[in-house]
Amino acid sequence: MSTDPPTTPRLRHALDGIPAYRPGRPAAAQDGRPAYKLSSNENPYPPLPSVLATLSNAAESVNRYPDMFATGLVEAIAARFDVPTAHVATGTGSVGVLQQLVQATAGDGDEVLYAWRSFEAYPIVVQISGARSVTVPLTADERHDLDAMADAITAQTRLVLVCSPNNPTGAAVRRAELTRFLDRVPTDVLVVIDEAYREFVRDDDVPDALEVYRERPNVAVLRTFSKAYGLAGLRVGFAVAHDAVADALRKTAVPFGVSSLAQAAAVRSLAAEDELLDRVGALVEERARVQAALRDQSWSRVPPSEANFVWLRLGARTEEFAAACEAAGVVVRPFSGEGARVTIGEREANDLFLQVAKDFVPAH
Repeated sequence: MSTDPPTTPRLRHALDGIPAYRPGRPAAAQDGRPAYKLSSNENPYPPLPSVLATLSNAAESVNRYPDMFATGLVEAIAARFDVPTAHVATGTGSVGVLQQLVQATAGDGDEVLYAWRSFEAYPIVVQISGARSVTVPLTADERHDLDAMADAITAQTRLVLVCSPNNPTGAAVRRAELTRFLDRVPTDVLVVIDEAYREFVRDDDVPDALEVYRERPNVAVLRTFSKAYGLAGLRVGFAVAHDAVADALRKTAVPFGVSSLAQAAAVRSLAAEDELLDRVGALVEERARVQAALRDQSWSRVPPSEANFVWLRLGARTEEFAAACEAAGVVVRPFSGEGARVTIGEREANDLFLQVAKDFVPAH
């Protein structure tokens, strides 16, 4: 047996086999035609002029570290959502706060439970922590099976993730089923309701998770400024949670993680929320148009979306569909062998996607 010393640093075995996160591919113009990116659930609108002006002013002080505790932003979030400032914790996008939550709750031998398919960062951050993912398949109509998830909770479960609306299927959890589920979850298990797309919800039967959190100390809520607020490039998200959890999030945060630019833009965006939500309303109207067009094409299994994207269950034809979309000038997000998620973007981009979709309607 060789006694030669290892030639590379020893790394944690928990990193072995971690699935790679696949960001949405950028659009590349072909033959001089416009190209559209519908692969990352981005807001197609640029920041508001007032937000751009705030960013310009804030840029003058980027030689200084940002406020480590994002004091002004925390106060603005607390005021906007009528929660204590001590219950607000910020991070580098909601996925950054998610990683903090996993670090704070789960380690070797612990379990983190979530539906699948759901947000593809979930298995990555869980495996990095050394914990084990426990997944429960979505229902036939692409929704969380909360009864099955409750059945899957064990003595090792430390954290449950509920993505509503669910990425990538767009389906949202309804009030009665969520209440029934939470009544079955042990009070020492943290339930995180990931509401990255909350502003796009129009179904009155979908609860605002902040109202749920107020009544249940083991519930925390994730939100982001990336989607509805159009600040994806600045990476700023937040959680609202009761004292012990919020304090743990501050302990696990990367120091100075939320930049001064992000803090300033997020505060200004909250102040301009009415104007921003007008844009969200326009995207919701476009979502309705796209979903109606898909129904007219006889897509019978497209789940009603409460987010800023739609989901097509394509199975083995997923990659073929993605290639056809790209050839037509739009890039979508394929999940090989399963389906494609298509962001609601500019009307012209959506029309190109719909032209391709009509040739891929599954046989019934």
